[in-house]
Amino acid sequence: MSSHRHALLTGTLFALAAGLMWGLVFIAPTMLESYPPMLLSMARYVAFGLIALPLAWLDRTRLATLTRADWLEALKLSAIGNLLYYLCLSAAIQRAGGPLPTMLIGTLPVLIALVSNRRDAARDGSLRWAQLVPSLLLIAAGISCVNHAELQALQGAGDADLRRYATGALLAVGAVACWTWYPIRNADWLRAHADRSPSTWATAQGLATLPMALLGLLGFWGWEALFGDGQFAMPLGPTPAKFLALMFAIGLLASWLGTLCWNEASQRLPTTLVGQLIVFETLAALSYAFMLRGQWPGWTTALGAALLVAGVMLALRARPQRAEAKTAA
Repeated sequence: MSSHRHALLTGTLFALAAGLMWGLVFIAPTMLESYPPMLLSMARYVAFGLIALPLAWLDRTRLATLTRADWLEALKLSAIGNLLYYLCLSAAIQRAGGPLPTMLIGTLPVLIALVSNRRDAARDGSLRWAQLVPSLLLIAAGISCVNHAELQALQGAGDADLRRYATGALLAVGAVACWTWYPIRNADWLRAHADRSPSTWATAQGLATLPMALLGLLGFWGWEALFGDGQFAMPLGPTPAKFLALMFAIGLLASWLGTLCWNEASQRLPTTLVGQLIVFETLAALSYAFMLRGQWPGWTTALGAALLVAGVMLALRARPQRAEAKTAA
């Protein structure tokens, strides 16, 4: 197997693993519906940061090689790609339900591909639009099918709060903006530091997140004490065991291990292609949502999922062309 094909295969498998674990973050706001989104976001990343502490001790030699600029980049990535993203996402899910935010997040492969195909052409090469458009159209069609099915189900229920739903949609758009920015900037650092360990970078982001999440958690606790109505039992809420278990589960699996797998994929694949593999997160989140509902997806949803997979597989067949290669041709 050629080095290119090996990198393509292993990168895709790492992206799949990341998607399966990242899909878990969509079900926590539903399972903890009475918990404020701010608490969910801050608690998740406190858990992530605490998990990162022993890992940081074991990896202290490599962490010590990170520069001040590296730590500042980790702080930016953590603030936007972790805290702000999950705050927007959890609030969106609680206001609009799981399907709409999941589908809007599902547009990320299209958005990232559109941004990175021109932005990163010098580094990764670029795909001709004739190569890129068919896969993007398949992905967009798949997302549209699933979104159509879910919106029909919501309208059929007849008791939707449209203002709350619209707020959820806007918050989901905010989450999309955060996660269009995050993987591109994260890939920039990883590709520019190919000699650095992805696990070290994942741990560094966990360390950078911890103080911000602790401050956010303490600030929210103080706000609730001063201005809250006293109906929510801070700091652990009405089901503390379930809350702690879910926060540490997604802190370990989604935040640290998922980030590690995504970093491994980002070092192996061009940003244009790795961005499209975020569809795995969408498929995983939809699967988990239907498991929670205890029902099978309808045919429109199944068709949409098949179109998503077809779009990814078509994209993986395309090879980016370097600028010098196109010039020589």
